[in-house]
Amino acid sequence: MIDIKKNLKSYNYAIKGLKHLLMLENNARIHLAATLFILALSAYFNIEETEWLWIILAITLVWIAELLNTAIEKIVDFISPEYHPTAGKIKDLAAAAVLIAAIFAIVVGVIIFKKYIF
Repeated sequence: MIDIKKNLKSYNYAIKGLKHLLMLENNARIHLAATLFILALSAYFNIEETEWLWIILAITLVWIAELLNTAIEKIVDFISPEYHPTAGKIKDLAAAAVLIAAIFAIVVGVIIFKKYIF
């Protein structure tokens, strides 16, 4: 049997996590601005359905990478409050995931919007 009350609590925790991300992480606010800009641009140019799918995929990948990166950073800071070279490497690897997702998103955006802008 599905426990709806428990399920709703889970969603509340997820929303709480998103709020923390947006309030505490400057890069998340940059991602939010970019997300809103790209969604507005996509609507303005009335992009095709498959292009929408690529845009949403790219945006989603960046947000997932940013959330995981932030979670990993918080865990590392909790476990190793003082600087440690291995902790730094772990954080760098997590940040690299965001970078790769962002590069993917830029490539998708260039491929889709070049025909509308030029």
